[in-house]
Amino acid sequence: MSDFANVLEFKQITKYFPGVKALDDINFQVEAGEVLVFLGENGAGKSTLLKILNGDYQPTSGEYLINGQARKFHNPKEAIAGGISVIYQERQILMDLSVAENIFLGRLPSNLLGFVDKAALHKRTQDIIDDFQLDISPATLVKDLSVAHQQMVEIMKAYSRELKIIAFDEPTASLCDTEIEALFGIIEKLKREGKIIIYVTHRMKEIQEIADKVAVFKDGRYVGTIKPSETSEEEMIRMMIGRNLGDVFNELERNTEIGDTLLEVKNLSTDHVRDISFHLRKGEILGFSGLIGAGRTEIVRGLIGADAAKEGQVVLEGEKIHCQSPRDAIEKGIVLVPEDRKTQGVLPNLDVGGNISIATLRKNAYFKSFVNTKKENEVVAEGIQNFKIKTPDKFKKILELSGGNQQKTIIARWMSTKPKILILDEPTKGIDVGAKADFYKMICEFSRQGISIILVSSELPEIIGLSDRIIVLKSGKITGEVQREEATEEVLLSLAMLGE
Repeated sequence: MSDFANVLEFKQITKYFPGVKALDDINFQVEAGEVLVFLGENGAGKSTLLKILNGDYQPTSGEYLINGQARKFHNPKEAIAGGISVIYQERQILMDLSVAENIFLGRLPSNLLGFVDKAALHKRTQDIIDDFQLDISPATLVKDLSVAHQQMVEIMKAYSRELKIIAFDEPTASLCDTEIEALFGIIEKLKREGKIIIYVTHRMKEIQEIADKVAVFKDGRYVGTIKPSETSEEEMIRMMIGRNLGDVFNELERNTEIGDTLLEVKNLSTDHVRDISFHLRKGEILGFSGLIGAGRTEIVRGLIGADAAKEGQVVLEGEKIHCQSPRDAIEKGIVLVPEDRKTQGVLPNLDVGGNISIATLRKNAYFKSFVNTKKENEVVAEGIQNFKIKTPDKFKKILELSGGNQQKTIIARWMSTKPKILILDEPTKGIDVGAKADFYKMICEFSRQGISIILVSSELPEIIGLSDRIIVLKSGKITGEVQREEATEEVLLSLAMLGE
């Protein structure tokens, strides 16, 4: 076989899970030197197909061919040996190793005595870091990097292997604009080298920038391949979700009876933010906007006690409170749906039911010690039904659900505690266009129920379309507050980049 993969072909691939047909007779091909985007709602089958290609799953029937030769990888190691790497949205790196050790794990250069040649290792790593235009050191431990830089390490690891087929599953979800620009430059370089590039994204802007073709999936079936240069965004969405989306934000039913001040934060300072003051009214959606690193997440971490407060005070319903830990915050009615779904949201070893009920087990227990199974089952059933979680039953492993359904499960968990304040940090990250519309309706419904919401989002249309007020941050400080009627992308970006 040639050193290069000129054509990757999927033939009649079907995949069953218990109670679910994840893929249904998939037939299409990808050619070298082009970027093919996989587009579809969460649960449409995109990631399942990548996992079959990567050897994580085996197809129930069907096969895939590289240059006409049928291949079958039983695990990712075999796939890498066969010239394939899939970079998943969930990071697969070792936190206690350095950047260099993660990138070249299993291929560490050695000296004549058989020891790791650290000088050669760091030089090779630095060359790759320079290609990606990053300001990090080869010797830095991955656990000390930001979420965005951890994702870049995952991508650099695949890049270093000089493979024939590289698939990216939502690679930019945690990246800033400069990092995305560097990544797109690398992908363009890989295209020129004749590699096959598969790219999964829900961002229409990225599709227009990077895609040569788009393969659309719906409900586990392949709908067709189109060229974005010849197709409107509206048509792509219609193919993907089977309906026109319309103007999502104009169709939302908002809370028109926002109440009095529920929460007041006065001069809050942590190691990451300084002199933060704001208030939140009952039933209000308060948006936090700003560039990555502006301090949005750090504020809410300080509020719930995940980061220690050095100064300031928090007043809830007229009474001063001090949350020393997230558990304190939960008991006071303040809950957080975190940005990093994998490491801080889902409990990967539990099923759907366990992920929902974990927050109320103690509250509903007999004598604080014995699980009230009846009450637990009621909480789980209510969560699955109310939040329309697509799962055959409560016993389904949480990691086998789509990203959107994992997120719904986390929200169901915290809503079961009957919170006063719901903090949503990047709630629609990695979620498709159609599912986002459902999340937006859900958020507005919470607001109408009288729940106060703090919304942290990097997507300006989302923060403008949902928020009643928007607080803008830069470098750990508040630079402005904007009412919904005055909010535009230009106003928010000006405050985020230039300050007051």
